[in-house]
Amino acid sequence: MSAKTQSSSDTVAEQPVPAQAQAETRNWIAVVPRDHALENIGGDFAMLEHGKLGPLLRLTPGDWLIYYSPRSLQSGGEVLKAFTAIGTVRDAEPYQIRMDGGAMGFRRDINWLSATEIQLADLTQKLDFTRGSWGMLARRGLFEITDADRRVIRAAMTGG
Repeated sequence: MSAKTQSSSDTVAEQPVPAQAQAETRNWIAVVPRDHALENIGGDFAMLEHGKLGPLLRLTPGDWLIYYSPRSLQSGGEVLKAFTAIGTVRDAEPYQIRMDGGAMGFRRDINWLSATEIQLADLTQKLDFTRGSWGMLARRGLFEITDADRRVIRAAMTGG
């Protein structure tokens, strides 16, 4: 990775970026109902935990975000247990918006990939995070997974 720097002769020169300045890409799963996932995909953003800022601040540009939807709707709906979206965090800070009902909430811009919904049950045997009692992770609303798990989910959802 390199950064562009301006030299005294006004030409752009490539300079290596120190290793400590390179951020480590992390992989996240956020728990959201499918109806919210579809709204977020359509708007190229992520809104987590009813618009809370804290979870969005854990994400950094280039991180992967995967939506897991236990249900089809926020209030009820059918049991789904599927991965419903996958994308990367854009290089922009979270921003505040007025939500339905007048409350304020936060969003973060995401580059969502074209993906197909995939049932968790189809991947359970291939994922590290589903070994043991992973339900406690899901109750956090946002949790980190390994690169290997992200690759399995991405391949299943995007074919690549």
